[in-house]
Amino acid sequence: MPADQLSEVFDRVEVRGILTGGFAVRGPWVSRAAITDSLKLIALVCGRARLSTDGIDGPIELEPGDVAVLNGRSWLALEGGRGDGPPREVVPEEDDPSTRLTGADCGTDDVVLGGRVDLNPAGHALLLQALPPVAHVRASAATATNLRGSLERLFDEVAGHRIGSAFAIRQYGQLLLLEVLRAYVEQAPLPPGWLQALTDERLRPALTLMHAEPGRPWRLDELARAAAMSRTSFAERFRTMAGVPPLTYLNRWRMLLAQQALRSGDVRVGSLASELGYASESAFSTAFKREVGTSPLHYRHRVREEQSAP
Repeated sequence: MPADQLSEVFDRVEVRGILTGGFAVRGPWVSRAAITDSLKLIALVCGRARLSTDGIDGPIELEPGDVAVLNGRSWLALEGGRGDGPPREVVPEEDDPSTRLTGADCGTDDVVLGGRVDLNPAGHALLLQALPPVAHVRASAATATNLRGSLERLFDEVAGHRIGSAFAIRQYGQLLLLEVLRAYVEQAPLPPGWLQALTDERLRPALTLMHAEPGRPWRLDELARAAAMSRTSFAERFRTMAGVPPLTYLNRWRMLLAQQALRSGDVRVGSLASELGYASESAFSTAFKREVGTSPLHYRHRVREEQSAP
């Protein structure tokens, strides 16, 4: 994307893919766990497995390189392996995955990596709304050419015990998450929301304007003209793609910028209100409380307390 709003949103919501565990197992196996993370990642490096969770009709077949993102689920079950005999119970543990993957052999083992997606509070609202209960990304799809390579590089770092591996694992975790979302956008219809809007070619010129100058009092006809559409067609398409009208999207984008500014610095609320296009500090505070649920100053105080907590 020339005006890469997706990267900008990721930066604003501080999205991170975090590797939390993994295992390699030979022969029939089963693994069950409760889910405490809002967004859980399950990646099958090699082998085959069946994924079950609440809110879906039946198990999902995972093939090598596949990744599943579980959105707001409460439990998961995985089963796989080849051979006879009762399945071995594999207990997932959130520990250093390298301790459980040393000596893993993709010729004989099923290898599973687990992770989570970390975001700030604003990011949770955005990404949870943008994804279905389970987003299954197939590595075999033409749109996922980089996904399997990213997953294999991550696995190599986890199992390799090389110097600097902790840093590399963090970076590859980030890249894996990006490749998962890129591939998913191309593989499946998205629900209305910011992710679908940001990937819509016809809306891109208008979104570029709103992201570049969020404090400007944009009018609907200006945004429609930028998208080379009539006012009515633009408004209808924007609502279909984003799930909200254009000016509602603009206000939410302003609130996202405001939350980031309040978290990361000591900007005065009055200055922030002016920068984001509000006529007064009072008008900005009212809009912020309506969107976020608390006043700007209370939000800043709460975030500072959370950041300083052990």
